[in-house]
Amino acid sequence: MNQSFFIGAVGAHQQLKRLNLHANNIANVNTAGFKAGKSRFGHLIYQDLKAAGEVMEPSGVGGILWTSATDHSRGGAMDTGNETDFMIAGDGYFALVELTTGAVTDTRSGAFYAAQLVEPTGEVDEEGNPLLDENGEPLTEVNYYLSDGEGRFVLNEDGALIPMVNGRFEEKPGVFDYINYDGMTHNEESRLINVEKNGGLRRGDSEILQGVLEMSNADLAEEMTKVIESQRAYSMALKMVQASDEIESTIIGLRN
Repeated sequence: MNQSFFIGAVGAHQQLKRLNLHANNIANVNTAGFKAGKSRFGHLIYQDLKAAGEVMEPSGVGGILWTSATDHSRGGAMDTGNETDFMIAGDGYFALVELTTGAVTDTRSGAFYAAQLVEPTGEVDEEGNPLLDENGEPLTEVNYYLSDGEGRFVLNEDGALIPMVNGRFEEKPGVFDYINYDGMTHNEESRLINVEKNGGLRRGDSEILQGVLEMSNADLAEEMTKVIESQRAYSMALKMVQASDEIESTIIGLRN
């Protein structure tokens, strides 16, 4: 079978994957704190695999979307005047904790809200036992903490939740940073998950602005250019498939 048929088919499929990446960037152009993805292509024929007898064999032909990196550059600032909106004026991330699992994720989006959390009051009797309600359960109270509005809570610089005091959040979120950002993976919304090569988590020293949000760093003009590139590359790859198919059909016809 003509190898160009497979090269064209692989190329068309990879351009679709690239198109999905840039379409996601465009869809999040107005998402606060969003970090755009960048496509990275590689040559399949140069990627060798170890086969039997220590022989290195090529893994394929054509090109592949080898990896998608994240652009960690800062987005523009937007004044909101909302006291629960924060922006990091420098490097670093806000930390969000999910209390049910203890999982901590990072985000540049400072669009936070007040969320309630039911907690024990901590009241005890003379013997030091918790006071109980009519159902025999420890007394509880509703407190409010700074949250992302999706069930996760914002951490301060000491790794603790940020409580509402007298109807206001008097404490700012903490800033946390890594030695490098390479390899951080996207989670849902605008959150990122660190990996081992990012190094240990450390306190950041960037200033935090209140009443301001960092906007997406996706450049609409650049993303549209990439979409057009993918569209044309996809079209050319399909024409390669079509040409290969016509050649094969001609050769088969000559045999008859």
